[in-house]
Order: sequence, then C-alpha cells, then structure tokens
Amino acid sequence: MWTDEHISKQLLEIHLNPDVDLASRKKATIEKTIDWIFTQVEDKELKILDLGCGPGLYTQQIAQEGHKVTGVDFSKNSIDYAKEQAKISNLDIEYINKNYLELDLPENEFDLVMMIYTDLGVLLPEERIQLLGKIEKALKPGGTFIFDVLNDKDLDKKVSPKNWEVAKQGFWRNTPYLTLSESFFYEEGKVILNQHIVAEDENTSVYSFWTHYFSHEDLMDLLEPFNFTNIRFYEDVLPADDKMWSGEHVTFCKLIKC
Repeated sequence: MWTDEHISKQLLEIHLNPDVDLASRKKATIEKTIDWIFTQVEDKELKILDLGCGPGLYTQQIAQEGHKVTGVDFSKNSIDYAKEQAKISNLDIEYINKNYLELDLPENEFDLVMMIYTDLGVLLPEERIQLLGKIEKALKPGGTFIFDVLNDKDLDKKVSPKNWEVAKQGFWRNTPYLTLSESFFYEEGKVILNQHIVAEDENTSVYSFWTHYFSHEDLMDLLEPFNFTNIRFYEDVLPADDKMWSGEHVTFCKLIKC
C-alpha cells in the first residue's frame, strides 16, 4: 500500500489533514505527544531517530527545537514531501526512504529512538525481534526508546463490521472499483486482520492488514531478551475519546538502554 503510486498519494493527503487521526494523528495530538516525549528525556540537544516518520510531521517540529534528527519511512511520496518541507524551512534533517527492517544502523549513535503510531503492532513477531535488536544497537548507553502500541483493552470491540463500497474513483483506485471489507479476530494471538478485496474490471486485489494488541505483560515478555531497563507504560498520553485507537487504548512505552 505504501508504495502503490495511487494509494500512497491518498495516504499522503490523509497524513497532512490536521483534523483526522488516520495515517497520522491530529496536529494538536502530535504537538501534545512531542511535548510529552521531551518530558521523558534530558533537556539537552539530542540526536534522534524517528522510525516510520511519514511526511515529517514529528521530525520537523523536533528539528525546530534544535535537535539533530534522522527520519526513516517506506513511502517515497512521504519522504519526498518531508525533504521539500525541510528545505523550505531551512532545517537540517536527514531523511531515508527505506524499509526500516532493512536498515543497517550505526552502533551507539542516537540519544532517542522513537516509533510513533503503533508501527510495532503491524510487524510479524520475528520482525519485531529483528527491529528491536537494531534499535538496541543504535541507541547510546543510557539512550531512550519510546514507542506506542494498541493495547488489549476491550479487544473484542475493536473488530470492524463487514462493509462494501462502490466508487467511480477514490482511495483505492482512480478508476471505478468495488471494495468488500471484513475483519477477523484471532483471540489467542490477540490479532485482528482487516482485509479489503478491491475489484476493478477483471482485476482483483486483496489488502490484508494484521494488527497485534498488547498487554503490559506482553510487552515485558517481548522486551525481556534485550538490554533495556526502567521500562514504563503510559495510557494517558493521547486525548481521550470514543475511538478504539486513541486515549486509553494506546499504550506508550519508554525504556532505557543499559
């Protein structure tokens, strides 16, 4: 989805809409999150890595505060936009257009690594282990890793109902299409599959999005093999509302590399 020429353009538009919590969070929520992050780290100039940075909505604000920032994202459209905005604002931000699972990160390089908007939960279990190893390596001793996940509160209520859509053009295609959407809940693994079948003319595509949900105990088990300490969980970072991907349904995790 992130590399499809049409869909990635739609995603960028959603990223840049300051009033919705899709693709990126609302502008006010992003600002609140950044403020919270900087209450969790030392008050000094930091070298920061933002994994899954999108179009630079966090990196740009952080760089404006005088920090040295590197942003990584899989979407070329998002990275191209972020680079252009950094140039316009005369900000020295390094942007990398790459799958962060394939990054060869330098050792003991960053004071802070951040991965925001529940990216960890869309990775396969072996991918999570792979990425956490890279992050552990890249952090300086005493460096901070902050990420968020969707937690398992009211998990059975987070399954979306069946839905269908007919459009002349829209999010999925710029030509007429039919979309059939359905969710599947795998209770034992705390996983929800959101699946979209997109049909146009004689062509059919299936988009499958797996989301893993975590308790504090799940996260502790996940992080236990790594050289992290002072692990803390927070469910009060995002504004409370009735959505199942905001407020108390999102757990932020902060930890320190030993």
